[in-house]
Amino acid sequence: MRSEPAVAVTGLVKRYGDTTAVDGLDLTAERGAVTAVLGPNGAGKTTTVETCEGFRTADGGDVRVLGLDPARDGAALRPRIGVMLQSGGVYPTVRAMEMLRHTARLHAHPLDPEELGERLGLHSCGRTPYRRLSGGQQQRLALALAVVGRPELVFLDEPTAGLDPQARHATWELIRALRAAGVAVVLTTHLMDEAEELADHVAVVDVGRVIAAGSPAALCGGHDDVLRFEGRPGLDLASLDAALPPGARAEESPAGHYCVTGAGGPALLAAVTAWCAAHDVLADRITTRRHSLEDVFLDLTGRKLRP
Repeated sequence: MRSEPAVAVTGLVKRYGDTTAVDGLDLTAERGAVTAVLGPNGAGKTTTVETCEGFRTADGGDVRVLGLDPARDGAALRPRIGVMLQSGGVYPTVRAMEMLRHTARLHAHPLDPEELGERLGLHSCGRTPYRRLSGGQQQRLALALAVVGRPELVFLDEPTAGLDPQARHATWELIRALRAAGVAVVLTTHLMDEAEELADHVAVVDVGRVIAAGSPAALCGGHDDVLRFEGRPGLDLASLDAALPPGARAEESPAGHYCVTGAGGPALLAAVTAWCAAHDVLADRITTRRHSLEDVFLDLTGRKLRP
């Protein structure tokens, strides 16, 4: 039924020998929305996505993709989904546009491969064998192959890895167009700004579970904004605190360097600059910073490198 989520995962468990890669994971991806799955290497996100794609079989829990069980109903599901892998899946000697045209012919109502190839900059390398394409060109071809069949749901694994800024933004625009057409998009990425820019819903995965989920705004909300400036040492912080929005506070460390934290963003900046003007303080090097999705991710998963 169309009211069902595109992806509904409940209590997913996947083991490799004595290692539990996914341990009771819950994940939902709505139709017509972009869902970003984030997590450190080894967190279980790739295993989860590959189980949804039908490449792996769950050891426990329930997985429904477009209302179907990908392990049991693969033949019915495969024509309705698109899958972009980070590598492989293309014959090494086939030419880029030849592969895209061939894939288009396998679908009942494909996108125009010529238009799609033009959009993703593939015509310039259209006669080049896959093995001779650059990493970025291979990525763009993999994306085109995933969407040319007009899928209802598309899985994108690191879709902009290795792309230059122009190709990256072209990919973003294609993902936005898919969402506008009602396609559900599930993407894994290590680029926090990409998730913040594209995703309607974010799921942060670690140690085989979803440890936080919500819209980027909801995940980043509830944190203080930070405003920093330089001025003469020894400013009257009690007076400054009294002029700030409720809950905001100022501190000096080291001498002449001030940090103001609190909610409100523009109101916080306005209060600080108004106080400085009223007290004949020339504030220098003013910077503002909001809690980003990367901050949330590091707060949740830790800031230390993992083996």
